[in-house]
Amino acid sequence: MIQKKICMLGGFAVGKTSMVQQFVSSIFSDKYLTTVGVKIDKKVVDVAGRSVTMMLWDLAGEDEFQKIQTSYLRGAAGYLLVADGTRRSTLETAFDISERIELELGPVPFVLALNKRDLKVDWEIGDKDLAKLDELGWTTIETSAMTGEGIEQAFASLASTMLG
Repeated sequence: MIQKKICMLGGFAVGKTSMVQQFVSSIFSDKYLTTVGVKIDKKVVDVAGRSVTMMLWDLAGEDEFQKIQTSYLRGAAGYLLVADGTRRSTLETAFDISERIELELGPVPFVLALNKRDLKVDWEIGDKDLAKLDELGWTTIETSAMTGEGIEQAFASLASTMLG
């Protein structure tokens, strides 16, 4: 069996923990719980006929006062970068995180999840932002931790990218 370490990265309150809960246990809670440090979950998925254990490292969200501890990133095979569609500033945070990871670890496979698809009418991330992501060649998937939309697809896309 193949085992891969996946880091959940993004700004503060973008839905990283809710995405992991939806992916691992198919549950959603609207109670906000701040992640302190790191929380680890796992799920076995099938990728092209191979069983892959995804070790999901849900890291504390990043904001202007707190940066991701790079020691948590060591050994990561990939990461799911999460931005909140209703807060454009979280996309800027995602760009910053991606740049820092590239400097620290080199090129590591990742997928950008634009979360809170269920609130699409309130999104601040627009067509220009999506066009920029396309230009950068980023794999971007709209997700909703609340409804589950796009969650499996985001993790499956990351898994297949990591396995080549």
